[in-house]
Amino acid sequence: MKISALITAIMFISATAFTQSEKPSNGMDSHEGHNHAAITGNTVNKEAKQMEQSKKDTGLSALLTHYYDIKNALVKTDGAAASVKAAEFVTAIKAIDMTAMSEAEHNAFMPLQQKLISDAEQVAATKNVERQRDRFNDFSNNMFALAKAINLSAPVYQQYCPMKKTYWLSSEAAIKNPYYGSAMLTCGEVVETINN
Repeated sequence: MKISALITAIMFISATAFTQSEKPSNGMDSHEGHNHAAITGNTVNKEAKQMEQSKKDTGLSALLTHYYDIKNALVKTDGAAASVKAAEFVTAIKAIDMTAMSEAEHNAFMPLQQKLISDAEQVAATKNVERQRDRFNDFSNNMFALAKAINLSAPVYQQYCPMKKTYWLSSEAAIKNPYYGSAMLTCGEVVETINN
């Protein structure tokens, strides 16, 4: 019995010593050679760069907000407000930071910039709603071309009035016709949705 207890004790000590010699002497566990910090750091850095890039505001998306303000004034048949909002659009487009644009945005913006300024200046130059509405179709078509080329934070709806044969853009799918105002407020349809 003493012999079997002695053999068991020797086996236990040997097994314990063998297990201890299997562990790395540098204190690392079985994940030796894995560089978790570097992987996590690279992922975080990549995500941070992407977020920083998306935060870069060139001002192009803000132009849509100014455009919608003009459109909403025309929906209300408010020529004075449309004139003021168009002047604000001109100020905003002239203040755009082109150095923050991607190459694709810059290439889309450059040929449209002067057209959009001209469109907005013509709307701003008068308080006559009918004259403003006459200019608004070209303005809308130029804004549509720009909206298709930039990164948007929300959908843009291109809408069409079959009675007037004109287009406009909206931030919502519901039709509010800027060409007829309250006379034919819901005349029109969504013809395209931009989701860049």
